[in-house]
Amino acid sequence: MAPRIQKTFLYKSSTLFVDRLANWAINPWRRYSLLAIIFLIGFLIGSSLGMINGVLALMDPVGAFIALIFLEILIKARFIFLKSKKQIILVRLFDMFRIGLAYGLFSEGLKLL
Repeated sequence: MAPRIQKTFLYKSSTLFVDRLANWAINPWRRYSLLAIIFLIGFLIGSSLGMINGVLALMDPVGAFIALIFLEILIKARFIFLKSKKQIILVRLFDMFRIGLAYGLFSEGLKLL
């Protein structure tokens, strides 16, 4: 028996937000600009994490492990949203953020060599 989701105010408002975002992103220019912004935010966070770990040099393996766990959580969330038949815009947002984060970490790693 599958667990039922409670229809709380937070759940209703978050689904309303996702529906509004999906309707707003029907226009291809809006969708591509939103995906580019999410990619750049992921790149900024990834390069910041790499820079902070590179400068401090205190917890390089721990920082890499935390970043890897976060990327794996995003991959699992992608499959959860694909199975639940939610709006496809969430899957694309997670993908662009994940790609930007990985690209930012990779470019910082190349700078630190």
